[in-house]
Amino acid sequence: MMRIFTLIITFGFLLGASSLLAGDEPSAAAASEPAITAPPGFVVEAIFKVPSSAMGSWASLTVDAQGRLIASDEGNKGVFLITLPALDAQDASATVEKLPIQVGGAQGLLWAFDSLYLHVDGRGLFRAIDTDADGRVDSASLIMASTGAGGHGQHGIALAPDGKSLYVAGGNHSDLPQELSGSRIPRNWAEDLLLPRQWDANGHAAGRLAPGGWICQVSPDGQQRQVFSIGYRNQYDLAFNADGELITYDADMEWDMGLPWYRPTRVVHATSGSEFGWRSGTGKWPAYYEDSLPGALDLGPGSPTGVVFGAGAKFPAKYQRACFLLDWTYSTIHAVWLTPHGSSYTANKEDFIVGQPLAVTDAVIGLDGAMYFITGGWGTQTYLYRARYIGGESTAPVELRNQAGAEQRALRRRLEAMHAGGAADVDLIFAQLGSDDRFLRYAARVALEHQPLTTWRESALAIETPLATINAMIALARQGQPADQPAVLASLARLRFAALSEEEQLGLLRAYQLAFVRLGEPDDPARAALVARLDPLFPSKSDAVNTELARLLVYLRAPSIIEKALALIEHLGPEKTPNWGALVARNDRYGGTVARMLENIPPARAIQLLFVLRNVKEGWTSEQRREYFSLFPRLAQYPGGNSYTGFLTNIRSDALKTCSPAEQAALGELASQSLAGQTFIPTPPQGPARKWTKTEALAVLEKPTHPANYDAGRNLFHAQCANCHRLNGEGGAVGPDLSTALRKYSLADMLDSVLEPSKVISDQYGSQQLLTTDGRVLVGRVVSIGDQLYVYTVDGGNQPQVIQRDDVDEMHVSQVSQMPVGLIDPLNDQELLDLIAYLQAAGSREDQRYRSN
Repeated sequence: MMRIFTLIITFGFLLGASSLLAGDEPSAAAASEPAITAPPGFVVEAIFKVPSSAMGSWASLTVDAQGRLIASDEGNKGVFLITLPALDAQDASATVEKLPIQVGGAQGLLWAFDSLYLHVDGRGLFRAIDTDADGRVDSASLIMASTGAGGHGQHGIALAPDGKSLYVAGGNHSDLPQELSGSRIPRNWAEDLLLPRQWDANGHAAGRLAPGGWICQVSPDGQQRQVFSIGYRNQYDLAFNADGELITYDADMEWDMGLPWYRPTRVVHATSGSEFGWRSGTGKWPAYYEDSLPGALDLGPGSPTGVVFGAGAKFPAKYQRACFLLDWTYSTIHAVWLTPHGSSYTANKEDFIVGQPLAVTDAVIGLDGAMYFITGGWGTQTYLYRARYIGGESTAPVELRNQAGAEQRALRRRLEAMHAGGAADVDLIFAQLGSDDRFLRYAARVALEHQPLTTWRESALAIETPLATINAMIALARQGQPADQPAVLASLARLRFAALSEEEQLGLLRAYQLAFVRLGEPDDPARAALVARLDPLFPSKSDAVNTELARLLVYLRAPSIIEKALALIEHLGPEKTPNWGALVARNDRYGGTVARMLENIPPARAIQLLFVLRNVKEGWTSEQRREYFSLFPRLAQYPGGNSYTGFLTNIRSDALKTCSPAEQAALGELASQSLAGQTFIPTPPQGPARKWTKTEALAVLEKPTHPANYDAGRNLFHAQCANCHRLNGEGGAVGPDLSTALRKYSLADMLDSVLEPSKVISDQYGSQQLLTTDGRVLVGRVVSIGDQLYVYTVDGGNQPQVIQRDDVDEMHVSQVSQMPVGLIDPLNDQELLDLIAYLQAAGSREDQRYRSN
C-alpha cells in the first residue's frame, strides 16, 4: 500500500505563523526559518515541510490535468503526488503520496499528452502513464537516452505552443540525445577560437566542447529529436510566453568573476537555430560575436533554476505578464518583463519574492491561480510554498500577447521555417542578411547555411552592403572549403573600416577570424596585406574592437602588437562598474568577492590583452618582457572569483614558455613569485575541543551569550577552512566558494554539510580515487584532457598533479568527501559563533552582526 503523508497547516506551524506578508517581520519563533518578503498584497505560505529522510530534497515541479502538483526528489527518493488545500480552507492541508514508478532524480517534469514526462539526471527522458485508470501514473519507460549527469545534466521540459511536441533542455555536462533526427542549426558547430584557449584554472568543465548546453524539440513518443538551440552553460528551465517564444535563464561561471571572459547570468530568448556561444574556460564568446545571439537581460551572479510565466495566475495585470525566474544561490524569485524589440525582446526586472535563505528550485502556476514553488537541492530542506494575491487590485485575466513586434516575429519565423527543411526563399534570405535586427539577420544566415552552397555562393560574393556582406562571408566561411578563402578575404576587403558602425566593425573582425579558423591560415601575401590594413586601426576607441583587433594582430604576427598592446594596458583607466542589474543598488545581498569587486573592479581589459599577448613568441625586447611580467603581481591584488588567481598564474606560465632560458633567468622573481597575494597566518583554535552535534551547535548559534568577533572569525576561517574554500576573495578553490553559503543554505543545512561532509557531494566538487601503476594512491577532483589526467587534491591547492592516462591502474568515484569530518570539533562555543558569523557576514566587517562591537 502506498504510504501517505498528510500535513495540517495551522497558525504556529511554521515561521511563527503559516504566512508572511510583504514587509512583515518574522516572529521570534522563526529565528531559524527564512524571512520572506514579497510585493504589497501578496501572501506567501509554507504549506508542506518535506520529511527529508522519506522524501529527500525536491528539484522539480509540475501540475497535472486535475490541478494536483507532482514533485521529484533530486536523488532516489522518488516522485510525489500532491493534493493541494483550497485557497479559502480554514484548516488547510496538503496530502502527499509517493507515486509507484521506479524513477527519480528528475530535474525536469511536465504533464502533457495524458502523461508525466521526467527528464532524469544521467539517463534521459522518461514517459510515465496511468495503466489502471486510478488517477496515478504507475509505469515509466525511457523514450530518449542522454548521457551526462549532475547539476549540469538533464534539465527542464516545456510544451510547445501548438501542443504537438516537447522542448527539453540539457546543461553543458549533458551530451546531446542519441539518434538525432535533425538540427535547426547546421551540425558543423565547433569551438571557433582564433587563439588557443585555457581551460578553467580549477578544472571545471575542462575538455567539454561545443555545443555546450542544448535545447531539443522532441515528439511526444520521444522518437523525433531535433536540435533547436545550443551554446549554453547551464540553462536549467525553459518556458514559452504568450507570443509563442521560448525563454530560458542561463547560468554564469562565478569562478570567472573579474576576468574578461566572465559572462553574467542572463535571460535568453531561444530562437530556432540559435547559438549563444558558451565555450569552456577562456573560450566563451562575447555577446557581440555576429555568429551568436545576445541575451535579453544580464542579471549578474546567481544560480538559475525554475522559469515560469504568470499566465493563469490570479495576480494583478503586471504580474500576469511577468516571467518569473528562480535564483537558487541568492534565494530570489525575479519578475522579468519582456519588451518587444524588433523580432526579439529587451527586458527589465524586479525582485518578486526574496528569502534568507530560500533556495528555490522550481515554480508553477496552479489551476487555482496561485503560484507554488519549492526550495531544496543538494540535500537541503525542502518546503512547498504557495504565493497568492489578497490585495485590492483586479486579478481579472488580461491580454498577454504583445502586438508590438508581431510583424517582425512573423518575418523571423518565415526564415526559421527554412531551418527545418521548409521551401527555400533565397530572395527573402538575402533581403534580411543585412537587417538592423540582429535576430532577423541571424535567422537569415542560418537559413542560408541550410541551402546547398552551390546555389548561393556567387550571390553571396556579389553583395556590397556591410552587414549583409559580413553575414554572407560568415556563412561561406562556415560552409565553404579552404579554396574559398581568397574570395572571402577579397569580399571583406571591400568594406571601408572607418565608415562602419562599431557593430559592423566587430562583425567584420569576427568574419576575418572565422575565415582563418574554418578555412585555414592565410598565405604570406594575404597575411601581409591584412597586417597593413588592420595594424593602423589599433588601438581603437572601443574596448571590444581593441580586443578583436588584438586577437587578429597576434594571430597575423603583426610586428607592432607588443609595443602597442603594452602601451594600451598602461593607458587604460579604471574599469567601469559592471552592468549586473540590481547588484549595485542592493549589494548588501551580495557579500564577499562581489561586494569587494564593486569597490575595486579588476582591470579585465588589461587582462584580456595580457592573455592574447601570451601567444607572441618573437619580437620581445628585454624591457618589454619585464614590463609584461611585472603586470601580473599588480593584477593579482584585485579580488576575483575562485579561478581568478589561477588564470593569472596560467597565463604567466604560458607566456614563460615563449621565453628562452636566458630570458627566464633575467626575469628573476617575476617568473616565479606566487600570485596568491599576502598569506594570512592564522593561529589555531584555543578550544577546549569537543565532538559537536547539530543540536548542540544550533543551541549555541541561535541563542548566543556574547557577540561575534570579526577578527576572531576571520582567523578561524583561515585556520579551519581557507585551505580549500574561498570567501571574500581569500582562500583556496578545491571546495565551494562560501561567500554566499548562508544565503542559500539554512543554518541547519550548513551544519549538516560541516558535520557530515560526505552526505551530499556536489558533482562539481566530487572526487575520484586513483591507483597509479607505480603504487601511488591519489584522491582528488579529476579532469581528463586528452591523454592526461589533472588531479586537484586538498593539499595541492589550485595546482593539479598531472598524470598520464596510461599510468593509471585503477580509478573510481570516491564516496567520501575531500572535506574531513570534525573540522569544527577543535572550537569552543565562542569560536564556533565567531566562525559561523564570519561566514554569514560573507567576510564583511560592515555586516550588521558586528555593528554593536
